[in-house]
Amino acid sequence: MTKPIPRTGSRRSGRIGSRKTGRRIPKGVIHVQASFNNTIVTVTDVRGRVVSWSSAGTCGFKGTRRGTPFAAQTAAGNAIRTVVDQGMQRAEVMIKGPGLGRDAALRAIRRSEEVAVSTRTLRWKCVESRVDSKRFHYGRFILSPLLKGQADMIGIAMRRSLLGEIEGACITRAKSNKVPHDYSIIVEIVLRSNLYGTLDASICVRGPRYVTAQDIISPPSVEIVDTTQRIASLTDPINLCIELKIERNRGYRMKTPSNYQDGSYPIDAVFMPVRNVNHSIHSYGNGNEKQEILFLEIWTNGSLTPKEALHEASRNLIDLFIPFLHAEERDNHLEDNQNRVTLPLFPLMVGWLRLI
Repeated sequence: MTKPIPRTGSRRSGRIGSRKTGRRIPKGVIHVQASFNNTIVTVTDVRGRVVSWSSAGTCGFKGTRRGTPFAAQTAAGNAIRTVVDQGMQRAEVMIKGPGLGRDAALRAIRRSEEVAVSTRTLRWKCVESRVDSKRFHYGRFILSPLLKGQADMIGIAMRRSLLGEIEGACITRAKSNKVPHDYSIIVEIVLRSNLYGTLDASICVRGPRYVTAQDIISPPSVEIVDTTQRIASLTDPINLCIELKIERNRGYRMKTPSNYQDGSYPIDAVFMPVRNVNHSIHSYGNGNEKQEILFLEIWTNGSLTPKEALHEASRNLIDLFIPFLHAEERDNHLEDNQNRVTLPLFPLMVGWLRLI
């Protein structure tokens, strides 16, 4: 009776994962992903195909020990030993993540005499920044070096996050007995505020005069970016009083007939502080060793600088992916049918289930 072969890279066996090929792999890329609870080392060839991988978890470390430098050193050493057997002589090292195992993994890789390594660390830089006006800021950033395909992936994700995930404040409702409609100018007022909920503001002036954003009486937590923005022109000696509502949200909200209440009128609310985002890619290198530089252009309305918008968009993306970093199979295991959720079956799913 033959013994079952343990799965490669399983937690129980404590072995590393590897992909055996019949060809020699003289050069590759070593990816080190260091988080606070694990360090993962993946080795690929120059085309991005996985050759070997190891992690602190598969090396037998559990709990908080997986984030220690010694665990990272062990994982890196195991991954290197596997690729040496496949003839790898040179490798570039890419390090990502804020974990404690960053330096320990790099030291373990450099100690290998069989593989000559060179470190490649992602770096970003602001190459251009200008203020065209109080309500029009521009910034141009680069991120490099990236492997083929990574620049486009990051550029698309950052563009979506910059345009759709960053919150801003704006005027959402207006009420006045003198002006029963048409508040299209007010929607262009750019505000800066970090408070949530609905805030009250107002305008009370007497003509004849120009009414500007400086005439808005707002809470101390609300800052008007451009106080010279013109709202109206009063040609007669009359009083003009407008009650305003300020909210903080993301995206935009179009006014609908159902939003009319208490004599106040809804305003098309554009909460997005980022006006536009473009990304472009520059490739360099030869053959299968091509690398990429990501160029990211950001235009904002002045309530945030392009650099601030870039940081906030990055934090939002990180917050979306952090649950995957901390997810443990044992934590997601449901015992005794606790917390079980029944998903609704759509017609297409019902038909498919009948077939099987």
